[in-house]
Amino acid sequence: MTTMREVGALAGVSAKTVSRVLRNDRYVSEEVRLRVERAVAEMQYVPNVLARTFRSGSDNAIGVAVPDISDPFFAALTHGVETVARARGTAVIVTSLGDDDAGERAGLEALLGRRLAGLIATPISRDQSYLEPWLSRTAVVFVDRPPRGIKADSVIEDDVTGAREATAHLLGHGHRRVAFIGDSLEIATTARRLRGYREALVEAGLVVDPGLVVLEAASGRTSGELTDQLLGSPDPPTAIFSSNARCSLGVVPALQSLDRSDVGLISFGDFPLAGSLRPALTVVDQDASQVGLVAATRLFERLDRPDRRLKRQIVLPVTLVPRGSCSSRPHDEAGTRPA
Repeated sequence: MTTMREVGALAGVSAKTVSRVLRNDRYVSEEVRLRVERAVAEMQYVPNVLARTFRSGSDNAIGVAVPDISDPFFAALTHGVETVARARGTAVIVTSLGDDDAGERAGLEALLGRRLAGLIATPISRDQSYLEPWLSRTAVVFVDRPPRGIKADSVIEDDVTGAREATAHLLGHGHRRVAFIGDSLEIATTARRLRGYREALVEAGLVVDPGLVVLEAASGRTSGELTDQLLGSPDPPTAIFSSNARCSLGVVPALQSLDRSDVGLISFGDFPLAGSLRPALTVVDQDASQVGLVAATRLFERLDRPDRRLKRQIVLPVTLVPRGSCSSRPHDEAGTRPA
């Protein structure tokens, strides 16, 4: 196997300079870089990742830990992370944490135990203070939700504003009984989106009806069942604000099975084929891939400058994308509710 020393000899530089070129060190001159790259190609040199891990004390890989990699939002987020990592020649190890506290801790500590260079994670439990000992030797950036119990970098979306605008959009179409379907309030994104929903109702001079706020919709199946219950109640909603794409994947088929195209619907979070539904689904677009790109960029900034102590919370804007699922009015011309 060709060594870094042999590549350096062919290029007329030291093994240390070869290492700097392979790490994309910006202080290496272009002339030296070209000589080293030609030598690497000529000798078909492949870096010894295992040896580098032992020398540096960390692997040339980062971890990504999210609740469920099959969720459209987290799948797109992970793709964004991989785009940045690939450009840096860094491998990405991905894992799903599930939805319970024990799963989070076991999953994160298993990744950190692999001596990764850095970690991007979505917190699930009520407290991440158990990660404090790891933060001194591993760069960590949290995504979608801020951590609790520790200070760390995080990249989140403007959930409050997005939910407020979505609810106001439904109100603008004449709806006055707008339901909220979401996951547990222990999840920070659900709590923030419920806050935005309530703010929009109050700003419109409406009283928040607790009977229209449905929580604990942890899956598409559950959210579908809850949709059936809402629409079967004595005073049902005329519109629904679904607080995440996972919930929406249950609400949409529930409405279709009941042939209720008259019910307005907005999803916080886009997903594949949402624009192809009939009617097309209005969404609050989070741009999950951009969340991953920004988080990975921040992680590598932390790796390049480990001496920087200031932790940042980066809040990304969201965009309301109007489609057809809000166009129907809640009452017909005779002033009665559609059947």
